[in-house]
Amino acid sequence: DFSTSVNNIQINKTKPQWHNYFLCGLKGIQEHFGLNNPTGMNCLLDGTIPPSSGLSSSSALVCCAGLVTLRANGKTLSKVELAEICTKSEHYIGTEGGGMDQSISFLAEEGTAKLIEFSPLRATDVRLPSGATFVIANSCVEMNKAATSHYNIRVMECRLATKLLSKSKGLEWRKMLRLHDVQTKLGVSLEEMLTIVEEVLHPEPYSTEEICKCLGISLEELRSQILSQNMQDVSTFKLYQRAKHVYSEAARVLEFQKICSEAPANALQLLGELMKQSHISCREMYECSCPELDRLVDICLQFGAIGSRLTGAGWGGCTVSMVPTDKLNTFLKNVKKAYYQTDGQRLAAENNSLFATKPGRGALVFVEA
Repeated sequence: DFSTSVNNIQINKTKPQWHNYFLCGLKGIQEHFGLNNPTGMNCLLDGTIPPSSGLSSSSALVCCAGLVTLRANGKTLSKVELAEICTKSEHYIGTEGGGMDQSISFLAEEGTAKLIEFSPLRATDVRLPSGATFVIANSCVEMNKAATSHYNIRVMECRLATKLLSKSKGLEWRKMLRLHDVQTKLGVSLEEMLTIVEEVLHPEPYSTEEICKCLGISLEELRSQILSQNMQDVSTFKLYQRAKHVYSEAARVLEFQKICSEAPANALQLLGELMKQSHISCREMYECSCPELDRLVDICLQFGAIGSRLTGAGWGGCTVSMVPTDKLNTFLKNVKKAYYQTDGQRLAAENNSLFATKPGRGALVFVEA
């Protein structure tokens, strides 16, 4: 149980407990509308998503809180506006996440996947090919991204790579924050951006001193103007690997959409190959996998998955695999035996850890008739 005054919301970044995510959504709506005396609420929460499993339960909680606060205070917003507010308000917890989770929480529709794009936020239907089912498998390694620095370090490495790439191309690098911004400003393709990454960045880690030299700034300016407070003690950053992953992953996403749209005879094999490439890049370039996830991906591929990769932030959590529908039951049985029944902790969580899934609807408010 948790209770607090709606007029004095305190979110503890050092101890990311579940109720703080609810407070993020509440505070986001409160600040957006400038509510001086918001309506109080008694809320009962329930869920079936395993905690820290990389299935966006924390973002779903932020979105749920934002939606009920909106409803309780008699306000209205579009789904896109709600998603954008909840994305910003989740930053109160200390993670510098993007908006994918919040966007799909509101914009999802039953029976179709969505291509999420930003600036401006929009969602496009992607019809998945028939003949395959997507299966979620939990590695049972918990990863609370708000309680560790891995996630925020990757965000900062992408930001630093953005600035070095921008500087090398004569752009206003001080204003540039995201790798996507560089591509947009240069007006080039993702493939061309990958070539630029190869030309400009080196695979060896960059020291803070080298970054300062590349940007022509002092260490003090780097720390005060660019590095966030929790990055002050990080001494080396991998910029080449992170930029290469981001641009190649974006290209894979667009290729995935293209294959779904064109529906060639070998669509499932092509999509599976993209999923495999994605996991390799997550493991080797973005370094957000872990031994258990790698093992689980290998097991899923061994027992018939056409493609398999980690999903969510990484460093634990779940894999998603594309499995031929006619082989689904055999696949589930073999993965249970190979991964879950060989370990006591995993065996205890087996029933909630492996399941087939399909696209469902986003957040809804049910009201009494």
